[in-house]
Amino acid sequence: MVPHGPAERGKEAAGTRAAEAALPGMTIGLGTGSTAAFFVAALGRRVRNGELPGVRGVPTSLRTKQDALAQGVPLTTLEEAGSLDLTVDGADEVDPRLDLIKGLGGALLREKMVAQATRRFVIIVNEEKLVRRLGTRGPLPVEVVPFAWRCHLPFLASMGAQAVLRTRSDGEPYLTDNGNLILHCSFPEGIQDPSSLQEALASRAGIVETGLFLGLAHEVLVGGEGTVRRLSRSGEGAM
Repeated sequence: MVPHGPAERGKEAAGTRAAEAALPGMTIGLGTGSTAAFFVAALGRRVRNGELPGVRGVPTSLRTKQDALAQGVPLTTLEEAGSLDLTVDGADEVDPRLDLIKGLGGALLREKMVAQATRRFVIIVNEEKLVRRLGTRGPLPVEVVPFAWRCHLPFLASMGAQAVLRTRSDGEPYLTDNGNLILHCSFPEGIQDPSSLQEALASRAGIVETGLFLGLAHEVLVGGEGTVRRLSRSGEGAM
């Protein structure tokens, strides 16, 4: 993957810096999406150079599994690993509390399962992913079972969301690796209360998971032109 513009170069810088946190023998969660792919590539370089004996990766999607194998990263599963030392993933939005919207890569369920099983969850983004309020930059992905999925539309509208079914380029419904559908939920004024929204969505039968990742990220690496800033819940610093 060759970064062409400033945004892509920022992603690469953050992904490369995150890969420096990997240590021999670690079990590492591998995120999904264009930003996470830079981390997988950097991790693979360190593995091939012999710097990380015993490292194993846990991919969050079939696409990431293929990428990791191509990079020479040994893999295991979340079920086999049980717990993880480190997970590195991208995000679609990051607010000042380090709460996130994730899942536009289509892997939100597996990403959240891996994030919840890790001792250190690191997010890598470029500057444009930082927002003052979640939901102001793009839609919130919500994974639903295919059965009667349209029944969720009035409910989501009552939550202030304009929901549309995610489709592929050929117009057919997009299916996750779990065989589910994704609804993209837009909030014209952003999400006023992410915690309450998450609770309401989680309580509804047929909704499998949401892209709200609240209180999970330990730190965020923000890649820019030649710099990587580290954001944490206790403050901000340069790296």
